[in-house]
Amino acid sequence: MLELSIVSSVYDVYKATVDIVSHTEKRYRYSLGISLENNVLSALDNILMAKQAPQPMKAPYLLRASSQLDAARLKLRLILELKLANETKIFQAQAKLAEAGKQLGGWLKSTSSA
Repeated sequence: MLELSIVSSVYDVYKATVDIVSHTEKRYRYSLGISLENNVLSALDNILMAKQAPQPMKAPYLLRASSQLDAARLKLRLILELKLANETKIFQAQAKLAEAGKQLGGWLKSTSSA
């Protein structure tokens, strides 16, 4: 099966967030942590829907995925600022998230110019 590189990138972000959340103290794990995981999973769902959608219907899915990734980015920053998890793992997840965001932005731009 041919897989989009953005799917692989967001999948990697999800694996990283699961690792971060599992090492977060219990008080935040079931609020901020689960919310972060849900944002990344929702973004992945929307990317997969956009992959299957006809060309004129891709943009709404991509916009939703973009907003979900933005929320995930903000929550990762919050976890970092509150010192709830290993900084190195958070920075790695943020880098993967930035890469996915660039890919998503390029895909969204290509749908609007088509």
